[in-house]
Amino acid sequence: MRRRRLAAAVALTLVALAAAACSSDDGATADPRPTTTSTTEPPTTTTTTRPADLAAAAVTLTPVAPAEAATVIATRAGDSSLYFAEQRGRILAIVDGAAAPSPVLDLTDLVTAGGEQGFLGLAFSPDGNHLYAHYSGQAGETTVDEYAFTAAPGGGGTADPATRRTLLTVPQPQPNHNGGQLAFGPDDALYLGLGDGGAAGDRGTGHAPGGNAQSLDTLLGKIVRFDPASGAAEIFALGLRNPWRFSFDRATGDVWIGDVGQDAWEEIDRLPFAQARGANFGWPLLEGTHAFDADAAPGTVAPTFEISQNTGACAVVGGYVYRGTKIPDLVGSYLYTDNCNGSVHALKLDADGAVALERDLGISLPGPTSFGEGDDGELYIASGSEGIFRIDPA
Repeated sequence: MRRRRLAAAVALTLVALAAAACSSDDGATADPRPTTTSTTEPPTTTTTTRPADLAAAAVTLTPVAPAEAATVIATRAGDSSLYFAEQRGRILAIVDGAAAPSPVLDLTDLVTAGGEQGFLGLAFSPDGNHLYAHYSGQAGETTVDEYAFTAAPGGGGTADPATRRTLLTVPQPQPNHNGGQLAFGPDDALYLGLGDGGAAGDRGTGHAPGGNAQSLDTLLGKIVRFDPASGAAEIFALGLRNPWRFSFDRATGDVWIGDVGQDAWEEIDRLPFAQARGANFGWPLLEGTHAFDADAAPGTVAPTFEISQNTGACAVVGGYVYRGTKIPDLVGSYLYTDNCNGSVHALKLDADGAVALERDLGISLPGPTSFGEGDDGELYIASGSEGIFRIDPA
C-alpha cells in the first residue's frame, strides 16, 4: 500500500442445521389391520428464494477484537479462531472464550517495519498444518517463509520457529510498493502479490518498455504462483502496480485484485481463474483505463471497475465476494474499501461480467487495511487504529 500503515482480522464459524424425516415399507408381511384411505393430500411447502438485491443490502460493523497496527487477516480450515498479524511481525490468535489473544509466532527480529514495510501477508495451508508468512526482511527484501503449525485443543496453536523454511526472497529497490497478499488458489498452489518495486511511475530500475511490471525478467509488479513443496516461483499475472490485496471467489474461483493506483485512478480487476494465467493488467502503460506511459499492448485486460482519486480514494484495499448466509442481499457482491477514505463499497456483476451496480454500503473505518473471510463466508475488516470488525446485517 502507499503512504499508509497497514491492519488485520478474524473468522467465526456459523453452522446451519437442517433436518429431514422419511419412512419406508419393505412390504414383507401384510398388515391385518383395516386401512384408512384419505382423500386429502398433505399440505406442501414451497420455498422461494429471491435473487440477492445489492441495492437493498443493509449492513453494520460489529467489533470483534482490538489489534495493534494489524496488517493481515487469516483463517485456518476447521478452526474458529481469529488469526492476525501486526506490522511489526507478531502473529496472534483470538480463541473463542479467551480473555486475550494468544501468541502464534514472533518474527519481530526478522522484520523491517515502518511505512509500507513490515508483516504483509499470512496464509495457512489447505490442511492447516503449515503457516506461510510474507514480510519485509532485514534489508527490506520480500521474504516468504513456511513454518510447521501445531493446533491447540479448543482452537489456536503455535508455529515452530525452528521449522522455518524460506521459499522466496526478492530484493526490493525501494521501501514502497511491496505488495502483500498471500493466498492459496483453487489449484492449491500458493499465490503472492508483489508491487512494481516502488519509486513513481514504475521507472525506478530501468526495465524498458514499461518498467518492472511489464518485464518478464523480474517478479516485481506481478502475481506470483509457486508450489510450496519446491518453492519454485513463476509469473501468474503481470502489469500490476501494487496488488496489496487479492482473493479467489470461493464459489467460482474467479480472481479479484485491488491494484493501488498512481495519482488519479484506483482499479479493481477480475478474471475467471482459467483466464487469469498470463493476463496483463496494463500498468504502467495504463493507469486504470487511461494512458499513462504508452498505449496498452494488444490483449491487455481492462479493469472491471476504476475509482477516481477525486473521491478521496488513494489506496484501494481489495476484499472478497460475499458467500455467507447472514446477509442474503449481499451474496455474490464483491466488497472493497480504501485506506484513505475508509468507506466500504460493494459491486455486483451482470451475466456478461459488467458492473450492474456499485454502491457505498454506509459503513466506514479509519485506515482500513485488510478484509478476512471466515470458513462460513462471513466477512471481516481491520482498521489500523481501531481493531477488527465483522460485517453483519443491520
